[in-house]
Amino acid sequence: MSEFTLADLEAIVAERAKASPEESWTAKLVSKGQSRAAKKLGEEAVETVIAAIAEDRENLTSESADLLYHLLVVLKIADIPLAAVMDELARRTGQSGLAEKAGRAPS
Repeated sequence: MSEFTLADLEAIVAERAKASPEESWTAKLVSKGQSRAAKKLGEEAVETVIAAIAEDRENLTSESADLLYHLLVVLKIADIPLAAVMDELARRTGQSGLAEKAGRAPS
């Protein structure tokens, strides 16, 4: 099993975001702004769902990696650290998913 973590990926995204957009896909996405990065995140989410429905394990693995990467780019642009997301997940694990959903404010 790999010891590579989402925190490692977050650090790579942060470093590559500083590069020239001509040299880095991450920098190019960041330079195009949140709307473009969020659209790409959505595309990857759809591709991940399609792979899951098709029960295509290899493609699901690949698309999941793309999805996580693009999520971290979107979080970088929004200046939301991965730690904030992890803290929210930790907060939610203190109760059942049904109780957590019931406690959310209506949207």
